[in-house]
Amino acid sequence: MNQLDFANRRAVVTGGAAGIGLAVAERLAASGATVALWDRDAAALERARAAIGGGTCTFALDVADAAAVARAAAATAAALGRIDVLVCSAGIAGPNHTTWEYPLDAWRQVIDVNLNGVFYCNRAVVPAMQKNDYGRIVNIASIAGKEGNPNAAAYSASKAGVIGLTKSLGKELARSGIRVNCITPAAVRTAIFDQITQQHIDFMLAKIPLGRFGTVDEIAALVCWLASEECSFSTGAVFDLSGGRATY
Repeated sequence: MNQLDFANRRAVVTGGAAGIGLAVAERLAASGATVALWDRDAAALERARAAIGGGTCTFALDVADAAAVARAAAATAAALGRIDVLVCSAGIAGPNHTTWEYPLDAWRQVIDVNLNGVFYCNRAVVPAMQKNDYGRIVNIASIAGKEGNPNAAAYSASKAGVIGLTKSLGKELARSGIRVNCITPAAVRTAIFDQITQQHIDFMLAKIPLGRFGTVDEIAALVCWLASEECSFSTGAVFDLSGGRATY
């Protein structure tokens, strides 16, 4: 694993107890960052903290709760001294249904976590970054947000929203020292697969020219570069990790 220079950097990773979030947190910590993990699974957070070690701290919260996010941002800034990096990885898949049969409560839940949650986290952390005129925000979107997956309207719409949010915030902060980008991975086999049907898993695999799913370490490698000081001229941008699936 190549290492980047995160010495004396403080990072927040949402969904940091498992999957992509955990892989990102581990890579950041291995490169010298002090990491705060945000996740709603308290037991998984404790396991992740023990595995990463160092000065890792944890905050159990639901990113869909705006007040809880604001409290966590304030507590994290107080505990770490500042926030230099935010990686928004928390997300859910939601069920697989046609749009006209999609359950209303499931739609609201997916949008609340995947889109509103990213907005709440970005909104809460930016003021902390502005204090030092430095920051890197990386939002995890999806190739589904660019193409729209059938039988996954809520997930696709939420991730399209993350792309739009990233572009807007990146432009708003472009004259500052804060950079805001997002990535659009194709499917990566994590615990989120437990939320979707085998038929939909097969559909996603069939769309990837490389013929395999991505790995969390492959995603973490790009995320951590985007979170580094070296990423200085990209903002409001969308980076694909799709195994050849992306067409634009």
